[in-house]
Amino acid sequence: MSPITAWEKLQQNLQGEDIQQLYNDHFPIEVRQLLSPWFETKAWTEIDPDNLEHEGYIKGLFVSFVDEIVSKANSMVTNEQFVSKLKLIDTAKLYKDKYSQNPKELIRVIKKCLESESLLVQQNNSLMEINVKTSQEMENIEIMQQMELISNHITHTNEIRMTIQSDIDSFNMLYSESAKCTQHLQQMRNQRMNIPQGPEIERKLKQEKELYEGQLKTQSLSLNNALCVYINKLNESLNLLSPVQAHIIDKALIQWKREQQLAGNGYKYMKDIDVIQTWCEKLCDLIWITRSQIKEADRFRVNLGRYFELPQSCEIINTLLDMTTQYLSSLVASTFVIITQPPQVLKTNTRFVAEVRLLIGGKLNIHMTSPVVKVSIVSETQANQIIGRNKPDGESCGEILNCTGKMEYQPVQRHLSTNFRSMQLKKIKRTEKKGTESVMDEKFSILFSSKFFIGNELQFEVWNLSLPVVVIVHGNQDPHAWATVTWDNAFAEPGRVPFNVPDKVPWRNVAEALNMKFSAATGRGLSEESLTFLAEKAFRMQNMDFNHMVLSWSQFCKEPLPQRSFTFWEWFYAVMKITREHLKGPWTDGAIMGFIRKSDAEEMLTRYATGTFLLRFSDSELGGLTVAWAGSNDSDAYSLHPFSAKDLSIRNLADRLLDLPYLTKLYPDIDKNQAFGKYYTQPQNISTPVTSNGYLKPLLVTHVPGWGGPGTNCQGMNSYPNTPQNHMFHVNSPGNCSIRETSSVHSEPVTNMMAFGNDSLEMDFSSNLNDISHVDEAFF
Repeated sequence: MSPITAWEKLQQNLQGEDIQQLYNDHFPIEVRQLLSPWFETKAWTEIDPDNLEHEGYIKGLFVSFVDEIVSKANSMVTNEQFVSKLKLIDTAKLYKDKYSQNPKELIRVIKKCLESESLLVQQNNSLMEINVKTSQEMENIEIMQQMELISNHITHTNEIRMTIQSDIDSFNMLYSESAKCTQHLQQMRNQRMNIPQGPEIERKLKQEKELYEGQLKTQSLSLNNALCVYINKLNESLNLLSPVQAHIIDKALIQWKREQQLAGNGYKYMKDIDVIQTWCEKLCDLIWITRSQIKEADRFRVNLGRYFELPQSCEIINTLLDMTTQYLSSLVASTFVIITQPPQVLKTNTRFVAEVRLLIGGKLNIHMTSPVVKVSIVSETQANQIIGRNKPDGESCGEILNCTGKMEYQPVQRHLSTNFRSMQLKKIKRTEKKGTESVMDEKFSILFSSKFFIGNELQFEVWNLSLPVVVIVHGNQDPHAWATVTWDNAFAEPGRVPFNVPDKVPWRNVAEALNMKFSAATGRGLSEESLTFLAEKAFRMQNMDFNHMVLSWSQFCKEPLPQRSFTFWEWFYAVMKITREHLKGPWTDGAIMGFIRKSDAEEMLTRYATGTFLLRFSDSELGGLTVAWAGSNDSDAYSLHPFSAKDLSIRNLADRLLDLPYLTKLYPDIDKNQAFGKYYTQPQNISTPVTSNGYLKPLLVTHVPGWGGPGTNCQGMNSYPNTPQNHMFHVNSPGNCSIRETSSVHSEPVTNMMAFGNDSLEMDFSSNLNDISHVDEAFF
């Protein structure tokens, strides 16, 4: 485990009181904090206090530990550090008195603490993952339970519907019999003078008619009551559906969309959209069944209305029908989602992709019509107009190629979606800029829209706006464009007016966004010390409580840093870019300190052994990484001119460090080969330098004039750490050829040499330092 990473993980994963409790009974937390690199660079897992063979090493380790505490205490010179200095001195004295005769006991304490740290971090990480997973599982269980409750209610309502239908059938039969009786009675009245038994028959028919009428009256009252009960049950169904739909649409889907936006800054945890789709499909079924039941209620009303009055039933049923249509419309519109967002920094004439999906597309036979999706780009003003009308109306402020596509249904995954694989933005119409505004401040959105029918009665027009997009025409606009996108992704508020964001944000929120962004890009987050360094740079001040300060958009990416031609964001973006592209491995390992001022780095190194070095990001050059190392004198420390991304693409960092033999220990005390050995490139076979095309293949080597060269890279070359040497080189045979790259330290002259066969030529370029970059290449 790398020295920096472990301590950072501990701070990031645990609360302060948990860490304090871990060390309370053993030694002050300040010792763990200040000596964190020292603690974690030792091979603690390989040290066995009970092994007699380790006693000598343990005694040396104890002495080194106490000396390190004293060294840290002596480095504290400010008044603010006075109390901490005294505490460290007391701690060193305590350890000498308590453990000097038995140092292995202290080693046991340290090993146990470090093991506890690692275990706590692992447990906390596992707990966080379990909590996230458990939370999502519990939410899923709760939603499905509510769905089941509604389903049971709808089933019971359907039983009532079936009973009413049966009673209506019985009522119709009884009404038909009554009508026949009435008709027969009327015929008998017309013919009773001609039939001797007429009066008796008429009397019986009249009794039968009265019986039918009584039964019809009873059944009509019963049907009226049953229909009222049925309508109430339908109303209850909608009341049960409403909170579930609100949770899915207004919470789960909104949260998913918000997490999707944060994912643009590197956010990792996201809700499973397929789980949400399952909810939406089940909800759609329940709404559609309820709607069908309401239409059945209306049919009952019409049928029974021929026989007797049903006061207010018509109005209530129409209201319920409108509600279900509204629920269905809201569900359909909300489930038209953008699965793959277009790139938020969109370069013209560059292919880009996107994917939209209708989550309930497999339901209601929507997939049978293969809806067409259209894509356009809209301005911020147009986006506001679309939201205000809740309807797109052909708005566009640019031209996109390949901007239509049919939705295709995948039955196994139940996905009705459209994949746009080769869209291209050809033209863009911009608004007039004011003040300090630039094209990289202007936000657009990609609009996706579609129309389709459900059955023959419901037509839907669905649309969705992508996350804000910044349109650029050249790669040099990338940094500012990403500043706009990062700020929007991090600080956009729910339900905002597109695309408003606050002009000032608390630093703690900015720090969280920067850490999220950097961690996603490079594989390792930022420590508290690194974030403090960034706060000092962003606010242009030091020794402040930044957690209670707010950072403005202007400070973030508009105002140049003091005595610099670039802004805070441009500096941060360049550091993140070079780390992601060329330094990811060493950075993830914790081998790059990175965020430290030049003066602080050189002052720290003066307290360490000759050849101790650290790696820091340059303050003066964008995307530069510099090496600072301790010289032979206690007061000497040197800084190499920063390596750029171009330099590291020619020869990687590990090989460059290998070329400089006087760099021996990575701060504070890690062997260089241990820290960077796995990143060394394999040496080429110098016995066969001639390639298939007949040319000699050169070897590139980093060299600092006056500081010796890589003694093992070429025969006949001797170099010694920190011993200035004559810039000489010779080749024993034509087969041993190399390239030497020379770098300048401070104002050292840069010298290039070229050698071909056994002849060498030395050229002095020191008079032209202003005309060349910090790295020059020499071919031998």
